[in-house]
Amino acid sequence: MFPSAVGSKLLMAATGLAILLFVLGHLAGNLQFFGGPDVINTYALHLRDLGPLLWVARLGLLAAFALHLSLAVSLTRRNSLARPEGYAFQTDFPQSSVASRHMWLTGWLILAFVVFHLAHFTFQWTHPEYRELHWKASDGREGHDVYSMIIKGFSQPFLVGLYIVAQVFLWLHLSHAVSSMLQTLGLKNPRNEKLLDLAGPVLATIIFVGYVSIPLAVLLGVVKPIVISSG
Repeated sequence: MFPSAVGSKLLMAATGLAILLFVLGHLAGNLQFFGGPDVINTYALHLRDLGPLLWVARLGLLAAFALHLSLAVSLTRRNSLARPEGYAFQTDFPQSSVASRHMWLTGWLILAFVVFHLAHFTFQWTHPEYRELHWKASDGREGHDVYSMIIKGFSQPFLVGLYIVAQVFLWLHLSHAVSSMLQTLGLKNPRNEKLLDLAGPVLATIIFVGYVSIPLAVLLGVVKPIVISSG
């Protein structure tokens, strides 16, 4: 049983904020790829060393994602006879009219991509050969060769195209959702309204450029494979 419409919007904004913070943190981690094999692989090794804490974070994020989508469905049903709303929708920009009308669609498409992304890179179900990629740190510890996995994955134009399309959906979703979230959380006022209205498109664009820079750098040969020995 979901709370009132106002309570649902507040919960949706809160879970959206949690997801946004993860998206930013995940991007910061991924961009370490440009630092070379040792940097990104050491980062991955540190994540692995978190052990149960990493899974607690993953399950918490999964719960936030599930609640966010459930609230979206609930609000859509409640507003079926009125103007569709996600948080507290306003269409102040040309792109917002498109983004706000398709929030539910981009949300589900992003979820589908997340499932594929987990199967592709995290669990290697679609590419089990990635499990054979190993790397040894300077202190002798061994871990997964994430650098080579990214190189191999994004050397395939189809996968690069798929990831870029997914980031377009994420851009559409965030370009409207961020500004709406800030409004729902009560952070907007007449003095900062225009500035906060720009927050969604600007932040969404930064995230888009950051994420697509990795597959494009690999596909275009800007970043080249480096042979890493496990022994």
